[in-house]
Amino acid sequence: METTEPDGPEGGEGRPLDARLPADSVGGADERGPGGVELQLGDFTLTTEVFRIIPLSIVVGVLAAGVALGLLDLIGFFTQIAYYGRVGFGLVPPVLGRLGAWSILVPVTGGLLVGLMARYGSERIRGHGIPEAMETILIGGSRVEPRLAVLKPISSAISIGSGGPFGAEGPIILTGGALGSVLAQFFRLSAIERRALLVAGACGGMAAVFGTPVAAAIFGIELLVFEWKPRSMVPIAVSVVVASTFRDFFAHHGLIRPAPLFPVPPHGDFSAVSVAEAAAIGLAAAGLAWVLTTAVYGAEDAFKRLPIHWAWWPAIGGLVVGLGGLIEPRALGVGYATIGAELAGRIAMAGLVSVLLVKLVIWSVALGSGTSGGILAPLLMMGAALGGMMGHAFSGGGAATWALMGMAGTLAGVTRSPFTSVIFAFELTHDTGSLLPLLVACSLAHLVSTLVLKRSILTEKVARRGFHVMREYAVDPLEALFARDVMMTDLYTVSPDTAAEGLHKVLTNDPVVRRQRLYPVLDDSGDMLGVIGWSDLLRPETTQDAVGDLMHTEVVTASPDETLRHVADRMAQHQLGALPVVARPGRVVGVVTNFELLSARRRQLEEERHRERPLQLRPASYLRRRAVAAVETDEEARPAGP
Repeated sequence: METTEPDGPEGGEGRPLDARLPADSVGGADERGPGGVELQLGDFTLTTEVFRIIPLSIVVGVLAAGVALGLLDLIGFFTQIAYYGRVGFGLVPPVLGRLGAWSILVPVTGGLLVGLMARYGSERIRGHGIPEAMETILIGGSRVEPRLAVLKPISSAISIGSGGPFGAEGPIILTGGALGSVLAQFFRLSAIERRALLVAGACGGMAAVFGTPVAAAIFGIELLVFEWKPRSMVPIAVSVVVASTFRDFFAHHGLIRPAPLFPVPPHGDFSAVSVAEAAAIGLAAAGLAWVLTTAVYGAEDAFKRLPIHWAWWPAIGGLVVGLGGLIEPRALGVGYATIGAELAGRIAMAGLVSVLLVKLVIWSVALGSGTSGGILAPLLMMGAALGGMMGHAFSGGGAATWALMGMAGTLAGVTRSPFTSVIFAFELTHDTGSLLPLLVACSLAHLVSTLVLKRSILTEKVARRGFHVMREYAVDPLEALFARDVMMTDLYTVSPDTAAEGLHKVLTNDPVVRRQRLYPVLDDSGDMLGVIGWSDLLRPETTQDAVGDLMHTEVVTASPDETLRHVADRMAQHQLGALPVVARPGRVVGVVTNFELLSARRRQLEEERHRERPLQLRPASYLRRRAVAAVETDEEARPAGP
């Protein structure tokens, strides 16, 4: 499109302009060889700034390991006082022999204490920890209150030590994250760097509890950090390695159980039938994920309808826990011993059914009541029970084999973290032969769970607080295109002596020109003096001014060879809706508006939604006709002989 400036008595001297330039003058759009801008861009945006937080990651790993192992001892301390009547620090399962039916009062008392701590200490100690960590990362600038690092482990130790059917990992994840965040707040760091240290602390705590360093790191990347970038992955890995090293040191001196936490006999090769049975386990695990999520939030909704303050809810949940403990004591506490027995095939069919049903009821009610405790260990126990039950009907392997599949599949279906679940199950057992069926079970559980549930048990809580969590990560389409690929090159430009009123009339009558939104002001040699925007012409007091009096001379520009991500970041930083694209000082070659930025998204939508069939199978008769036609065409084109 060739346009002219407004002329006549109001517009000054008109001048045609066609700003479409050859490709090489716009940054080498057709020259993709060595030296081009594409070869100067890297796969990642990592800078040496990451070295600022690596020393802090080491400290966070040490703190997370200490807190994790200390919390396990604290849980053991309260358990031994409540159920054994003695002082000790070893992690032991709750037993009812000493108290009998009076043991019902133990989780009730624990619930009362947790409710009081939540009301007068910090309400954020309620829940299992992971949604709270996600919310802090997403909307809280990764800033955690220091008191949470103290109140959360104590409240969780009381809740679990009094028989609460929870794991220690959720509170440790939140506590480790709180330590990382608090440490980061003593330094001049960005919110992204604080986030990396928060997640590093969370993952370090998880690695220290379970002895699963790789799964802990993947857990942080899949679920908490909301990106896959070296700036986050490296600090997480450093913290996990440090925490795991400390755990190994304590395990070597007999202070904690060495990894693997649940050793099982190695499985041989799985047949095609066994893989199909693993798929069935995955489908059942997805169904269990739906039941668990529905039960937890159904219980939470039921508690919200009670005409009493929420501080009393954990005590009511504790009453249900106590009654369930009378029916099935193995459902109480962290349940690591029960999980180990399930994976070893030492629990009969009736016991598996009892553990699954009782654990499901007391866990969902207690968690819905808002007490403090984690979800990973209960998911492992219930998933292993499901797999063990189904394993009795399968031909290949044994109940222990399928207990492992059910455990991993349930974790994948509930948390929507399939790779974490596969590696987690492997590191807990060191069973290399089960990796293939684990991948099948976890992938199917993840697939079906995402189809039948809009949100997971983790993100549902965040959504109920008015926020949305997107768990899908993809390459930003703005990184695939350059400014030169989408910029407007047929530009409408003006001279500094153009009357503002005349320019306003032109833009009012020509919507195509008005879409440009930003108009370069050029001198007689074609160099840019400044820019004027459509909004600058809407003020009534400027109608008699010249463009040169209204134009902006301090101009934020873009380069043709910048990716649209850089352009979008600059527009967001300066709160601008359009940028002139300048190839060299003074030489404007285009304009990028937010409409051009959306073209990258339109291209991605087309790739996602447009369906075609480039290749088609043809019948043999069709291929013969094409071959004959080609021969005849070749003979006609052949020059005649002398």
